[in-house]
Amino acid sequence: MNSSSTITTLFLDIGGVLLTNGWDRAIRVRASEKFGLNYEEMDERHHLTFDTYEEGKLTLDEYLNRVVFYQERSFSHEEFKAFMYAQSQAFPNMIELMRKLKDQYSLQVAAVSNEGRELTVYRVGQFNLGSIIDFFVSSCFVHYRKPDADMYRIALDIAQASPEEVVYIDDRAMFVEVAQGLGIQGLIHKSYETTRIALEALGLAVEM
Repeated sequence: MNSSSTITTLFLDIGGVLLTNGWDRAIRVRASEKFGLNYEEMDERHHLTFDTYEEGKLTLDEYLNRVVFYQERSFSHEEFKAFMYAQSQAFPNMIELMRKLKDQYSLQVAAVSNEGRELTVYRVGQFNLGSIIDFFVSSCFVHYRKPDADMYRIALDIAQASPEEVVYIDDRAMFVEVAQGLGIQGLIHKSYETTRIALEALGLAVEM
């Protein structure tokens, strides 16, 4: 592993690392229960069109028209979206760890994440992610989705960093493996403690 003297940049996933996921299976189950939807039908429609939403080619309302509001409902788009947004929660210890690393080592920090535009904008603002993240390579902005390697190439180009200068943290092993294939150092995030220890092994120890 390279020492911290060669690490200039962190690439971070958002959902599963800094925050809970924005719209995962567990949330969709809760939504179907709250709003009285047929989960299997909703989930099938979700999988047919969600990639298009995450790539920034549909608005959230257009996505919901396909998945939920293809028939008349007793609730509104705004009520459903309010429920979606309310499911997001922060992992404060991870956010604080990244903040300390950024400050202590003068690191450049980028988000490399798959998420739709409205959820991204809400979550960035709600949890003040702009205070620790310098730029966002989100699928909805660049019209690629992980595991497309171009996501990481775009992030490298914007950061003007070479792969060996970057540590990428994601909770999905495949995405980490794709980044490693480009020469980026990757960490599979499982918990705050395991990630903190793994970063220490790279020379990125946080002064408490």
